[in-house]
Amino acid sequence: MAKRVRVVRMSVEQPLWRALTAYRILTMLYAILLAVFGREKYERPWVAIAYLTVMAVWTLATLPKVSGAVACTKRFLGTDLALALAGILLTPLADFQAQHMDGPTLPSIWTAGSVLAFAIKGGWRWAAFASTFVAVANLIERAEPSRDTLHNVLLVWVASIAIGYVVEVARASERTLARALEIEAATRERERLARDIHDSVLQVLAMVQRRGAAIGGEAAELGRMAGEQEVALRTLVSSGLVLPTRVSEDAAEGAVVRAVETDDDDPGETDLRALLAPHAGSRVSFAEPGAPVLLPPPAATELAAAVSAALDNVRVHAGEGAQAWILVEDWPDEVIVTVRDDGPGIPDGRLAQAEGEGRLGVALSIRGRLRELGGTAELVSVPGQGTEVELRIPKVSRGKAGSVR
Repeated sequence: MAKRVRVVRMSVEQPLWRALTAYRILTMLYAILLAVFGREKYERPWVAIAYLTVMAVWTLATLPKVSGAVACTKRFLGTDLALALAGILLTPLADFQAQHMDGPTLPSIWTAGSVLAFAIKGGWRWAAFASTFVAVANLIERAEPSRDTLHNVLLVWVASIAIGYVVEVARASERTLARALEIEAATRERERLARDIHDSVLQVLAMVQRRGAAIGGEAAELGRMAGEQEVALRTLVSSGLVLPTRVSEDAAEGAVVRAVETDDDDPGETDLRALLAPHAGSRVSFAEPGAPVLLPPPAATELAAAVSAALDNVRVHAGEGAQAWILVEDWPDEVIVTVRDDGPGIPDGRLAQAEGEGRLGVALSIRGRLRELGGTAELVSVPGQGTEVELRIPKVSRGKAGSVR
């Protein structure tokens, strides 16, 4: 079956870069319009024209530089800040009266874009560094700074530091999310492998141990070795397997990338009855609806594997002579499969003890499978009256979306 990889990008930082790009363009146009409408006040208009031309060309030419953290280099940030500071300090040269009035500087609020670039790139410390230079330049430009000047300088300084701090918090949250996704992916893969191991290798080792002990001789030694390997493997499964995942954090973009495998080809639905019918025999009775019980192939396969694990438990714990019954119920919104036996039942606390010993048949092979299908598994057992396992899955099941890498 063909597979495709769907990449899901999650980033809090990237929208800030897009907003900064738009801010730089709009504030560039705003500074130019201020100069056009106030051109009569300039004593040396050629200074304003030259500076604003350079600023406009620089802004448009460097738009790719503010598209992301990778492109926004330290050299660009330094040059951009120098251009903003030059515009502030050149304002008295173009308009001498600007030193003694509260009129706008040549770059006007375009200067804040340079400070914001520092904040998004490096956090609040970089923002404090850049905004301090801007504050000093504004105080120098105003020979006699007014209350409004001090207010504007303080506002830019505080706002840039606050934005830088928010960016740092967002990056820390994304790193935490990336780690959580990595742990989730490893846990799901570990549980899947544990179920497969339980359904195959551990069952074989347990059978070899029992048969070897019954036969005796060299077979008994073989059974003992198989028992030791079973215990070691159960311990490994229960303690956790370290598995590689490909959940990564794009530190440059501040984005968490998840690659999820999904099926390209929809093979249709599978009749659950066909998967469960082979279990029927002299000691296993199978009751099914008259109509097909259709489920998505992954859901039908996992449900059938859970039924198989329940029957394995019947053979192992209830004895070879135990009778079992499988009942399939097809309801409009869910499918229910019940596996019941007439064995001795499960003593109270036995399941918790088994999980503690690393025997994860019920926890992983049954409940784990149903949990991934969005369903539930309930086990009811009364000592001396047998055991009943009820498996429920919704008709519209999320199924297994594939391994997260």
